[in-house]
Amino acid sequence: MKNTIDSLNQRVAAAHDDIIAFLRAIVAIPSMNNDIEAVGQRIGEEMRKLGFDQVYVDRYGSIVGRIGHGPTILLYDSHIDTVGIGDRAQWPWDPFQGKIEDGMFYARGALDEKGSTPGMVYGLAMARDLGLLEGYTAYYLGNIEEWCDGVGCNAFVEWEGVRPDFVVIGEPTRMNVYRGHKGRLELEVVCKGRSAHAASNFLGDNAIYKMLPVIDAIDKMDATLRSHDFLGQGRITVTRISSVSPSDNAVPDECRIFIDRRVTFGDTVESVIAEIEAILPPHQRDDFRIEQLVWTEPSHTGEVFRYEKYFPAWALEENDPFVLAGQATMEALWGRREPAGKWDFSTNGNYWRGKAGIPSIGFGPGDEIYAHAVNEHVPLEDVVEATKFYALLPAMLRNS
Repeated sequence: MKNTIDSLNQRVAAAHDDIIAFLRAIVAIPSMNNDIEAVGQRIGEEMRKLGFDQVYVDRYGSIVGRIGHGPTILLYDSHIDTVGIGDRAQWPWDPFQGKIEDGMFYARGALDEKGSTPGMVYGLAMARDLGLLEGYTAYYLGNIEEWCDGVGCNAFVEWEGVRPDFVVIGEPTRMNVYRGHKGRLELEVVCKGRSAHAASNFLGDNAIYKMLPVIDAIDKMDATLRSHDFLGQGRITVTRISSVSPSDNAVPDECRIFIDRRVTFGDTVESVIAEIEAILPPHQRDDFRIEQLVWTEPSHTGEVFRYEKYFPAWALEENDPFVLAGQATMEALWGRREPAGKWDFSTNGNYWRGKAGIPSIGFGPGDEIYAHAVNEHVPLEDVVEATKFYALLPAMLRNS
């Protein structure tokens, strides 16, 4: 093992500048609103340069790289789309070219989640060269995730016919192994009213006013929600409100709110809906309905994969062999062993483990608290160091 790690350290050191240049190249390509075609092409070029056995764009539009033909399928998952930049005036630097300061790379997508892509791509190539992928078929999957966790992954499994045995999720973990997180359910509550001219508003039934006590009750629900020792407290938030009216001078006859409900173990679709039903005004119950949401947006290839917007909570046990293999990899590389952590936000693990039941762990550079922010950043040396983890993990997993 010492000789292997020494060789790996040498290879990563030799590729140091290439890894950072690759990160900066893919961050410089905007990939907002699920449009990953251009950045996927650039990642594909790098995988071809590194000699991946197969590189292709799948039916849904994810960029896929494969090495090996072994019986155990190991997949490295990184979403390569990003949120938008918001108000451009708030950015003191170009959000895509970014800036480097005190070893940190500041740019949109540098952390969430393009920061793991160079390490995964280079790590798999180095694992192959060092003989660490014996018995594996290894995939890199650069997919769409930002607006609907797991949709690109589910499409890959269903449409490409590849079901991994193990998955590593490249969301930021502060260079630690993560083993789970809360899930979420996205819902809309719709209230119907009756329109009238605003000058005669007393003849109408204002749907916005009818929705106000529901919003107030949701605001007070957090303290009543189920909690879990590892995953933490469930949460509920109204994130959007809209209304329908014949004109700006008419009483609205419909009001709609969007709800983000973070769920933990023990929460179900049915139990969450029952919680919402319980706070609807009893005397107006027939004027309300609760709608479960389904993702039907076409990908950049034009394909539609229907995906229910329920994202289950998930966690592997502390002593799961995959978790232990990840911790053993950290210990072998850097001499440290820490308890496996969890994300506060959600990831494609909602699909991989939550829906498909596939053992999954997370490992990536950077801290999730900076995701989606103007000061989004990732430590460049951690981007490089993560390459070693992705390269060595297959051997540690095989020997676990």
